[in-house]
Amino acid sequence: MFYDEDNATRQATDLDLLEEKRESASIHMEAYKNRIAQSYNRRVIQRSFQVGNLVLRKVQEEQRGKLDSKWEGPFKIIERLSSGAYYLEDAQGKTLKRPWNAYHLRKYYS
Repeated sequence: MFYDEDNATRQATDLDLLEEKRESASIHMEAYKNRIAQSYNRRVIQRSFQVGNLVLRKVQEEQRGKLDSKWEGPFKIIERLSSGAYYLEDAQGKTLKRPWNAYHLRKYYS
């Protein structure tokens, strides 16, 4: 009852323009992702260490009291993983169980 020829032409036009709308949405999404990445990277402090460097390790919140130090160490870096994590060794030469991300480490100045 409500069907007319004009409706069919509008539907065909919308289907023709569908690919353009998808491309436009994709371009806007990529621009948005780039802006978010730039905003994040502006705040990130890049840290990289070499094997043999001495570093301090951040103490986990549940393991420290209100007045305790936030950092413990020094630890020696014995291996660097491709993901940016490091295996550490304490002063007695004991290797720690798990690797630590560079975010939780900082350079030790003796």
